[in-house]
Amino acid sequence: MKREKILTVDDNSDILDVLDLTLSGQYDVFQAANGKEALDKVQQVMPDLIITDYMMPVMNGREFANALKKDILLRNIPVIMLTGKGEVKDRVEGIEAGADDYLVKPFDPDELLARIKMILRRTERSLDANPLTHLPGNTSIIEELQKNINQKNIFAVGYADLDKFKAYNDYYGFEKGDEVIRTVARVIIAAVRSVAGDNAFVGHIGGDDFVFIADDNLMDTIAQKIVQEFDKKVPSFYTEEDFQTGRIISKDRQGKEQNFGLLSVSIAIVGSAPQQIKHVAQISEIGAELKQYAKSLEGSNFVRNKRQGS
Repeated sequence: MKREKILTVDDNSDILDVLDLTLSGQYDVFQAANGKEALDKVQQVMPDLIITDYMMPVMNGREFANALKKDILLRNIPVIMLTGKGEVKDRVEGIEAGADDYLVKPFDPDELLARIKMILRRTERSLDANPLTHLPGNTSIIEELQKNINQKNIFAVGYADLDKFKAYNDYYGFEKGDEVIRTVARVIIAAVRSVAGDNAFVGHIGGDDFVFIADDNLMDTIAQKIVQEFDKKVPSFYTEEDFQTGRIISKDRQGKEQNFGLLSVSIAIVGSAPQQIKHVAQISEIGAELKQYAKSLEGSNFVRNKRQGS
């Protein structure tokens, strides 16, 4: 059974110890000493919930929650703020910054556990996110596309998926397949962030299908980075023997055994500049056509519709 991950953030090591004792029987617990350290830790472990103190050095709880909620990839992670007794102003500021709940110290362990369970249940019901990667799902993707269309932004959409993934999944099993999908998510997020910073969006349609949205003039660089970084990871997906052979024997969609080459990533880029994009369906149609072409090419690659004037 999957154990949810909780990140606890406090500059007081005694509080961290109490939280660990309270939570570790039911959850996987990770720790950070301040908001800045916590932001780094969030990227590494992608927690299901965060418990943070308000008063901390370097970056306090309000600043941390604010930074978290501004990030499209992290803002859906629920936050419980711990405040000192009677610090009403801190509680109000924490909630204004995006905290989902608060608890006054010293807290009752049973009450904390009850609140955690309530928030996780509520988040699971309402959150449009992929359970494997925690990336925004289809509803959020459509909303982000529509927002860019409405604002008449010069944007581009990248559709990325893996070639020969079904054969790989059948051959190595779902656990290894899930590991590959999480790796792809990390590669895409890292590439998008390194080029576009926070002014971009990454979503997970499902399975091995991902979407990323950024300024049109940045998209080729992002796609190139994804291709390069993914290909560097490919050897780690296979046994040494299979990688050296460069193929595996698995079944195709008709159930017939075939030789399949190594995994690769295909990316179709749809830019908004060449034509008047009026609705989301147009982007999906163009993307599907381009992706089909990209997947017909050998190895990892990206293709795009023509730029304006080209």
